[in-house]
Parts: sequence; structure tokens; C-alpha cells
Amino acid sequence: RPARHPAPSATGAGPDAAPVETTTRLRPVRVPAYAPPETPVETTTRLRPIRERRRGRTLAVGACVVLGIGLIGGALAGVWLAASGDGKPAEPPGYAVAKELWHNAPVDTLFPRTLTAPQAGPGPSARTWTRVVVAPDAPCAAASVAPKLLAALRPLGCERVLRATYTDATASSVLTVGLVFTRADVTAQRALDGRRLATRLGQDVPPALPGPGTVAAGFGPAQRAGWWVAAPTDLPVVVTAVSGFADGRAVDRAVPADQAMKKDRADAVAQSGLGHEALGIAERLEKQLRTTALNAAKEEEQR
Repeated sequence: RPARHPAPSATGAGPDAAPVETTTRLRPVRVPAYAPPETPVETTTRLRPIRERRRGRTLAVGACVVLGIGLIGGALAGVWLAASGDGKPAEPPGYAVAKELWHNAPVDTLFPRTLTAPQAGPGPSARTWTRVVVAPDAPCAAASVAPKLLAALRPLGCERVLRATYTDATASSVLTVGLVFTRADVTAQRALDGRRLATRLGQDVPPALPGPGTVAAGFGPAQRAGWWVAAPTDLPVVVTAVSGFADGRAVDRAVPADQAMKKDRADAVAQSGLGHEALGIAERLEKQLRTTALNAAKEEEQR
């Protein structure tokens, strides 16, 4: 029997015909020529445009900043300078009390029996000194104050001089230290220019204080080897120090500590460390006096 073929579909397509559309075709929408262009919808407020900076405004701002800093600095300086009420620099803490320490403080406080200075040199070596002689307080005179220093301090009101002599831990060197108390106000004390005072004095070497029956028995003018003078700005005092050999040997010329401590020096004063001795003990006594003055000032406030 001949094979039977499926009946043709209603459209007349055979089995391999394309699928029949089941949805209606969408007609293309023509965009009118007059339609406006699409723009995104704004979701935030527009920021106002920033005007271009002008050179004049920048200069004005800079001038205001400089002026403000100057006014603040001037105000701070004014507070510091006028703190005393008369336009003079304010006294550092303990300054007024320090003027009376020469008779108010015990001798063991002003000149401790033992002084220690870590890394006083040469190098990192520490120094220790023991007191061997203490002189009674004395007036400002050539016997206790070097001539040029005495002349510089007389107009300030040179009050009193305290002196003592120490020896080092090996008893090979001796050192006379002095505390010269004045009535100077802060301005006059600063005018002494303590850092360069020794340079200005030249060879105005402080006098030595010998001690009969001690290692410093032979310490006199000819035995002075290294020396130093300092005038702290926060204390009405000048600190002096002079060192020498304990065996009584004479020295041709005493050398200021800053020169004796130079690395290129090979003389006996430099090699023995007598410059380090003079500077080290002067700095240690200055620190001791400052502490004593501050403690005394605190005690007065608590009364």
C-alpha cells in the first residue's frame, strides 16, 4: 500500500515549514521630529559655581595670618616682659630668694661635702670631688674675686663671696670654687652674658684657696692651671672655679676651660683634664644652687 502522508496544515505548509507566530508583531513607533532630547532627572540640588580666586584676596588672607601671628607673639612677649608690672623682665622662680642664700642656706647645702658629676670628662668618665677647705663668707674684694670680674660686678651691687676647695677622687688635683652673690636685677644679670664672660675677662684667673694641713696646702697663685667663670641668667650669682695639681707644681699660664678641653691640645693642663675639672665642678655647683633656690622659694610660698 502506498504510504500515507500527513494532511497539509491550514496554511498549506509541510512538515519542514517555519514555526507559526503565536503573537502579534509590534508596529514600529515613529519618533516625532519635534520630540525634545532626553535628559537625566536631577536628584540633588545644583551647586553654586565657585568664582575664580583673585590674587588680591590671597594676599589679604596671607597678611591677616601674619598679622594674627604677630599679635599673638607680641601678646605673649608682653606678658613675659611686663610680668613684673613695670615693663622689666619677670624674675625667674627662686631669683629673689637666691640673693639671700649666702647667709640663709647651710654651708653643706651650698658646698656639699661630696660632689658628683656624671660624664664630666674627659670622655664619658664621671668626676667625684671631696671638700677639704671652706672659707667664711667674705666681702667682695681682690682677695676673693679676680680684679676684672670685681670691677664688672661692683656696679651691680656685689654682695658677698663664698669659697671652698675640693680635691678629686685620686687626690691628684685641687679646685677652688666661688659663689659671688650680687644684688643685680634680671636685666643686669643677663647683660653679663655669662656664656662669654670668661672670654671677656681674658686672663682674669680666680684666686685659689689653700688649706693648711690638707692636700691643698700648696695651692697658690702659681699653681693655678685651669679656670672658668659663669653667670647664669636665672640666678643673681657668678660661679668661679680654678684647678691645679695637688703636688704643688707651678704652671706657666692658667688656661680657660673651653681652651684646655680642645682635642688638639697636648700640654699638661689639657692632658690632665684640669679644664674638665674646672668646668665640671662649676656646672655642678650652679645646678646645686639652682635647686636650693627653687626649694627655698617653694617653702616661702607654703608659709
